Amino acid sequence: MGTVKCIRSPKDLEKLREEIKSKRKPSKSSVSVCVSTGCVALDASKVKEAFIAELEKQGLKDQVEIKETGCLGFCEQGPRVTIYPEEICYFKVKPEDAPEIVSKSILEKKVVERLLYKDPATGKGVQKLEDIPFYKYQRRLLLENNAKIDPKNIEDYIALGGYSALAKVLFEMTPEQVVEEVKKSKLRGRGGGGFPTGLKWETTRNAPGEPKYVIVNCDEGDPGAFMDRSLMEGNPHSVLEGLIIGAYAIGANEGFVYVREEYPIAVENISTAIRQAEEYGLLGEDIIGSSLSLRVKVHKGAGAFVSGESSALMTAIEGKVGEPRPKYVHTAVKGLWDKPSLLNNVKTWASIPLIVLKGAEWFRSIGTQGNSGTMIFSLVGKVNNTGLVEVPMGITLRDLIFKIGGGIRDGKKFKAVQIGGPSGGFIPEQHLDIPVDYDELVKVGSMMGSGGMVVMDEDTCMVDVARYFVDFLLEESCGKCIPCREGLRVLSSILSDICAGKGKSEDIQTTEEIAETMREALLCALGRTAANPVLTSLKYFRDEWEQHIIEKRCPANVCKALIDFYINPEKCQACLLCLKECPAGAIQGDKDQVHWIDQEKCIKCGTCYEICNFQAVKKLSGEPIPPPPKGMKPIRKLKGEN
Repeated sequence: MGTVKCIRSPKDLEKLREEIKSKRKPSKSSVSVCVSTGCVALDASKVKEAFIAELEKQGLKDQVEIKETGCLGFCEQGPRVTIYPEEICYFKVKPEDAPEIVSKSILEKKVVERLLYKDPATGKGVQKLEDIPFYKYQRRLLLENNAKIDPKNIEDYIALGGYSALAKVLFEMTPEQVVEEVKKSKLRGRGGGGFPTGLKWETTRNAPGEPKYVIVNCDEGDPGAFMDRSLMEGNPHSVLEGLIIGAYAIGANEGFVYVREEYPIAVENISTAIRQAEEYGLLGEDIIGSSLSLRVKVHKGAGAFVSGESSALMTAIEGKVGEPRPKYVHTAVKGLWDKPSLLNNVKTWASIPLIVLKGAEWFRSIGTQGNSGTMIFSLVGKVNNTGLVEVPMGITLRDLIFKIGGGIRDGKKFKAVQIGGPSGGFIPEQHLDIPVDYDELVKVGSMMGSGGMVVMDEDTCMVDVARYFVDFLLEESCGKCIPCREGLRVLSSILSDICAGKGKSEDIQTTEEIAETMREALLCALGRTAANPVLTSLKYFRDEWEQHIIEKRCPANVCKALIDFYINPEKCQACLLCLKECPAGAIQGDKDQVHWIDQEKCIKCGTCYEICNFQAVKKLSGEPIPPPPKGMKPIRKLKGEN
C-alpha cells in the first residue's frame, strides 16, 4: 500500500479507488498463490517463497507481482496458483514447479499442461477456472473475489468496489431504508436458524436500551466445516463492511467479531482489516465524514462448539463460561450485557454489501421464493470433488453431489448425506432430488445448519455414524440441561452396545423416546437438534439397526465386534506381508504357504485388510468362517468348529 489517505467523503473514496486502479496495469504479469489454511497445510507458503526466489533469480522481481489470495474451494487440488492476465489455473503446485511456470507461463506465455486440472470426462487439461466442472455449476457471489484480493491489502478490496455500499447507506439512505431493503431481499440467517435477517435487524433497531451491539459469529465448530473461516481468511473486508452497515441500520457504536482460536489466519486477517479500515477512515470516529462512529474488537473463542449458539457466544464475550441461557426475550432485544444485540453469521454479513449495491430485487431473483441468494457448503466425505461450493438456494442434492461433487469415490454407491453439522440429519437416496433450502431440509428430518455437508457411501454403517455424532455432541454439550447431558450419555451407551453386538430389542424404542424428549425439553438449538442423526438413522435405515441387534451383523462391515477377517486361499499369494505386520501374531502360514487367521488371536485391527495387495483379506459379518486350507494344522480351533 502507498501513503494512507483518510477518506472523509464519498468523493474521497471514489478518488482513491480511481488512483489505485490507475496505478495498476491490467497487462502486468502476476502470480496469485492461495494461502488459505487448506493450501498452507499443503506447503503453499513454500510455493510462494519458491516463486519469489525464482523471479529474483531471473531478474523479474519488479516485472511480476506475487499476490497472496484466499480459498476458491477446490481444496483437495491445492496448492492453487493462478497466472494473470492469462488466468491460467494450476493445481497441486509444488515448490520445484516454480522455475518451469516462470519460464514457460510468464516469459513464453505457454501453458504447463501437466499442472492443469484434468477433466475426468475428457482427460484434457482445463485452463480457465470457470470451465472446470467443479465450478461450472456454481454461482459464486461471496467467494468470487477470494481469487482477486490480497486479504491483507485493503486497496485490493477498494479497487473492486469495496466500501461503495457503505458510502451509499451513509449518504443516500436512512437507517430505516437500509432495514427495509434487507427485509425485501428475503435474506435468511446463514448461521443455521434461517431467521429472516431484515426482521432481526428491525427488532434490534426498535428494541429499547442503549448501547446496541453488532456481532459477527465466526465460531463454526462443525466437524469438516470451513465456510466461514475461508471467507474470513480470503475477504475479511466484505464481512467488515456488512457489519458497519448493520451498525448504521440499528444505531450501534460498538461491534465484536467472535472467531475461533483455532483459526489463526482468520484472526490475523480480520484484525488487519479492522486496523486498515480505521487508518483509511472507514471505521472508527465519523466514518467517511458521516456522523457514524463504530469500534470493532476481535474476540477469540476458546473452541467450545456450544459457543456458536447466540446467547452462549454473547456470554463468552462477556467473559463468562460460554453456555446458553433462556431466551424468553430474544438476544436482539436483550443480548450482550442485556442490551439489544444484532448477531449474524459471517456469510450473512458478507451478503449485505451486495444487497445494498445491487438491490433487494436482484438478490431475490437468485434462489427460490422464501430462500433468496446463495449458500456456501463444505462438501466433504466419500465424494470425488471435495471443498467449498457456493450455489443458489434451491439446487438439488443430486446436482450438488453428482455434478459439482463428481459423484461417489471408487465407483461406490451413494448411501446418505448429512447436512447441518453434527446435529444434522441423514438424508437417503430417495430424497436426493429435494431442493436444498431451509424449509425442505427440515421436512426430511435434517436442517441447513451453517452449511456442512458430509457424503457417505455404501461402506458407511449408519448406526456407527450416528454413534459418532452423538459422542461428539456429548463431548461438546455444556451440561446445563439434564435432558441433553443425560440423554446424550444414555444414547451414546445404547449405540455403543449395539455396535458392540450387545444391543437389545427394546433399545430402539428407548432411543426414540429419549430423542423425542430431547427435542421438546432443551434450552438451546444444540440440544433440541442433537437427536437428528439418531432419528433419521432410525427412520431411513431401521433395517441396519435390526441387523445389528437381532442378527448381530453389521452389513457395512464397520463395527469391529461384529466382523471377522478371513483370508481367501484362492487369492492369497503367500507374500508374508500380513504375517509380518500383524501386531497380534494372528496370521498363520509360511513362505509359499497359503496364510490363514487364528480368530482367537485376532484383535480385529484391520491391518491385514489394509495392506494386502491382492484383495485376499475379506471382512465377514454374521457369516460362517471357512476352515483353513487342507493340509494345514491350525494352532487352535476356528470359531464354530466342533
